[in-house]
Amino acid sequence: MARLTAADFDQELLILFDAYVHGDIDRRGFLDRAAKFAVGGLTAAGLLAALSPDFAIAQVVPQGDPRISTQRVELASPSGSGLVKAYVAKPAGASGQLPGVLVVHENRGLNPHIEDIARRLAVDGYLAMAPDALTPLGGYPGDEDKARALFAQLDQGKTRQDFIAAAGTLKGRPDCSGRIGVVGFCYGGGVAHHLSTQLPDLGAAVPFYGNHPPAEDAAKVKSPLLIHFAGIDERINAAWPTYEAALKTAGVRHIAHLYPGTQHGFNNDTTPRYDANAAQLAWERTLGFFRQHLQAG
Repeated sequence: MARLTAADFDQELLILFDAYVHGDIDRRGFLDRAAKFAVGGLTAAGLLAALSPDFAIAQVVPQGDPRISTQRVELASPSGSGLVKAYVAKPAGASGQLPGVLVVHENRGLNPHIEDIARRLAVDGYLAMAPDALTPLGGYPGDEDKARALFAQLDQGKTRQDFIAAAGTLKGRPDCSGRIGVVGFCYGGGVAHHLSTQLPDLGAAVPFYGNHPPAEDAAKVKSPLLIHFAGIDERINAAWPTYEAALKTAGVRHIAHLYPGTQHGFNNDTTPRYDANAAQLAWERTLGFFRQHLQAG
């Protein structure tokens, strides 16, 4: 059976799913409004299942891959949740110090897809750390709907402090060169933007379709930005012109790419919203950006 893509779904249904994913409507609201798209033996629940992540089909670097080593760590976050768990991946047998990349998940916590992103970065020579914002609520629960519900219960002020603490821990590790960047997706894209306003020594920030900071915060950004946008993503894209103008006024180094025809979440290869061509290009650009700004020399 061929893998489903965004083209297999009505655009209105995709927008409805995006609203559900981001908590604008609940599960019942999605199912009720998706019912009109349930034709040919499909049900609204079947449509939701088809649009939801399938982690097994998309793993790029499997757990136990001999090219990398991984560990689960706990880090202190005294101004945040107190303690945060994180997944760390780096090249196997690496000697010396490596540039670090903080990997920030979507609004479901540290799921298998984000762990795979960390392993992909390790294969490319980075010390990758992926914290789990759901740590104070027991961690990622293994179920996307439960994770989304838990996420809404977080104290976002403390959660932001947790990611600041994670960046500091990553930078200070003995196996880190002290040059660190951040990449984040959706909610994590917003965190990557936020960190760029809070960490003056951040080497590079790469938000994928994340919420922008207030325009007045653009002047605080010291790190170069590489910003990826989906083509069909009004919720995120509408705020860009104002923030872009603020970045230009502040003289912030930034590059922005919009990928025409793509959906919010196009880089996530576990769902039908994945766009292989756009995701490959965005990832190549991301790795090139990190090489430019994080690698020694």
